[in-house]
Amino acid sequence: MTAALPSLALAVLCLLQAGAQVPVQLDLDTEKFAGVWHVTAIASNCSIFLKMKDVMKSSVAIISFTPEGDLAMKLLWPLIDKCQKFELLFQQSGQTGHYMGAQEKRNLRVMETDYSHYTVLHEVQLSEAEPSTALQLLTREQDVSPQLLQKFMELIPTMGLTEDMLAILPKSGE
Repeated sequence: MTAALPSLALAVLCLLQAGAQVPVQLDLDTEKFAGVWHVTAIASNCSIFLKMKDVMKSSVAIISFTPEGDLAMKLLWPLIDKCQKFELLFQQSGQTGHYMGAQEKRNLRVMETDYSHYTVLHEVQLSEAEPSTALQLLTREQDVSPQLLQKFMELIPTMGLTEDMLAILPKSGE
């Protein structure tokens, strides 16, 4: 199973790297949005993610904003024997709720949020090798309601993804 660890890290990176007009939360309140979120479901067409999605567990995303308004994200992904930590910085694009990867060709959009229960993020990686799209459901608690999960699943085909690309991530206990 330890041979799968590098692949799992690649799957996570593929998600982090994930065009079309995507709706964004136009009145995003960054103070309310910042904080701890649990990654509870992901749909992506990234080939590495698709190979690893069945062994992935829920992770934690800590979101903050720089004084310049850029979005900083720390991700903690549970692995077999440790947690893998990723730190990302997304720069403001000029449109509220839309951010761009500081070093990679990557777009992140906050599609919608109610701040206290859930948010839906849309991410596109624009690499020449393998462009990919990811739709992520983040929740403030590790549990996700069936209604919220259903709402998320209804968004999947609207983003050009299919249900077989969906992973509902089990709790990690970490």
